[in-house]
Amino acid sequence: MWHKGGPTRTDAPSAVERAAAESGFVLDAAQRVAAERLGVLAAELGPRGRRRRDSVRGVYLWGPPGRGKSWITDTWYRALPPGTAYRVHFHDFFRRLQDAVFAHRDEAGAIDTAMSELVGRAAVVCFDEFHVHDPGDAMLVTRLLRELFERRTTLVATSNYPPDGLLPNPLHHHVFEPAIRLVEDRLDVVEVAGPRDYRTLRQGPPPRSGFRAGALITAAAAGWPGAYGLTAPRPGSAAPLLVNRRTLTARAIQDGTLWIDYPQLCETTTSTADYVVLAERFDTWVVDAVPAWQDCSADGRQRLGSVVDIAYDRDIRLFLAGPDNPGRPPAGAAVPPDHFRTASRLAQLQATG
Repeated sequence: MWHKGGPTRTDAPSAVERAAAESGFVLDAAQRVAAERLGVLAAELGPRGRRRRDSVRGVYLWGPPGRGKSWITDTWYRALPPGTAYRVHFHDFFRRLQDAVFAHRDEAGAIDTAMSELVGRAAVVCFDEFHVHDPGDAMLVTRLLRELFERRTTLVATSNYPPDGLLPNPLHHHVFEPAIRLVEDRLDVVEVAGPRDYRTLRQGPPPRSGFRAGALITAAAAGWPGAYGLTAPRPGSAAPLLVNRRTLTARAIQDGTLWIDYPQLCETTTSTADYVVLAERFDTWVVDAVPAWQDCSADGRQRLGSVVDIAYDRDIRLFLAGPDNPGRPPAGAAVPPDHFRTASRLAQLQATG
């Protein structure tokens, strides 16, 4: 529900509505509500996007995957005056925050210093894909939110979960309740839950680069990998890959392409932070030897979901290759907590073989 009071939306069309019209589509009802609320926020920030002495109430957009939450927020963010806002995927920000806090661990106020380094004087911080599943992260996320609000920073977040659905494990949910109360007290919660997952709609041929240029490859795929402009690794092309003080073994590294086997990437003690580093170095990933779903460990399936998340957010061309429907569970199989988001993203990739 919306916070009572404050300025109302102006008669001028919002940046989001204009962008939709220019792209030839019409916002659905849920998207329009979200766009209007962000239009109110832009008006509250003022024409120069400056933070007022009193805090400006933020916005929390949540709903199923593919409903346009990230697109709406990104379009709104790009329309703000330069330097007003800091936009980042929450995975990425949290990794940077942990690194910065560790770097200043011997100093008083390490988290404050880390925050200053990351967001500077931005009046607005936009978190995409805000979610918490690890109880070990919950305390630091709570500290992060308190620090943002003490700075009178306005927070805009997108999520697949309502605030009280964050850290859903009932054994640990109470740990995050202080943060949930902060979100509900300081942000207007807007559900974006239209009837259609727009990611599943094919819009012309796939592009030549970026996430949608990737594919799910089975062993029977004709012309793989040459049909995608790739060259299969030659014997002896394996190479060590140093990532966050750990060494992985890549099958090959070829001009911005990482070719690596699933067991090495997902069945070792890798983490989301490692995938963020790889995304900064390679714009095409081939994850080969992906076994059938039932032959992956529970941790491996969760890590594969994180691989898809990072590749999607960073617009990495991703190929998952394996003999049996790589990355997709059979009907009725157990899936990780966020697999509904992973499935929505995988639907954008070509399926071959």
